[in-house]
Amino acid sequence: MKTILTGLATLSLGIALAIGGAFAQDDAHNAAEPTHFPIEKPRQEKWSFSGPFGTYDKGQLQRGLKVYKEVCSSCHSMNLVAFRSLTELGYTEDQVKAFAAQYDVQDGPNSDGEMFTRKGIATDYFPSPFPNEEAAAASNNGAAPPDFSLIAKARAVERGFPTFIFDLFTQYAEAGPDYIHALLTGYDHTPPEGMQVPEGTHYNPYFIAGKSLAMPKPISDGQVTYDDGAPQTVDQYSRDVSAFLMWAAEPHLEERKQTGFRVMVFLVLFAGLVYLVKRRVWANVPH
Repeated sequence: MKTILTGLATLSLGIALAIGGAFAQDDAHNAAEPTHFPIEKPRQEKWSFSGPFGTYDKGQLQRGLKVYKEVCSSCHSMNLVAFRSLTELGYTEDQVKAFAAQYDVQDGPNSDGEMFTRKGIATDYFPSPFPNEEAAAASNNGAAPPDFSLIAKARAVERGFPTFIFDLFTQYAEAGPDYIHALLTGYDHTPPEGMQVPEGTHYNPYFIAGKSLAMPKPISDGQVTYDDGAPQTVDQYSRDVSAFLMWAAEPHLEERKQTGFRVMVFLVLFAGLVYLVKRRVWANVPH
């Protein structure tokens, strides 16, 4: 009887240790899995267009356009941006016409009721590389690449309290470019030990919607040739295309800031005039 009790005790201890080991493995696994996204917040970068007096660097925007055309446009459309608006980047009308002609645009119907393809013209918009969203998803592991027209305004990481209060005074509005730059440069990170990354996806701690995304690393050092001597690195490519996408999302940013400055000057002068009028009107009135 004593032998049986000893055996049962040993068996119970073994089961308890096994269950404890399983729980310990689950705890270790759960510790490696993120509980919020993005796992790492983007760093605030320096941009020429930041602050109340910021302006776009046209040289950077032209480089960003080149990165978009040679890398991003194979998957991402910009169907709200017209070719003719590229004159704002410093291109001539002839250069814009030549640029638009590099794209094939679907048009129609013709007199026979059929759609046809023609070369792009300045009044066209950047076309999608796919005929429809279903085809885009089928070519990209089931996830249709988003349109880039407003991506710099649509994708941003909340900065939380109390940072967003300071942003009101510094006029911080570059969360989108900060996020895009962080995402494009975040592919070299390796997932922590124990983290399970779904097959066919790529780990990126800056991704706003999960621990990994379907898009593989899109760009590498030396992939795009710059003619102005700028560094041909992933970091520079990411900065340039982020700035270009900010322009695409808010092309009138400079005018908006100039108008805001004029309005603030007017309000200050108007407040001063109101105060002087008040002093004069009530100067001889006893208090």
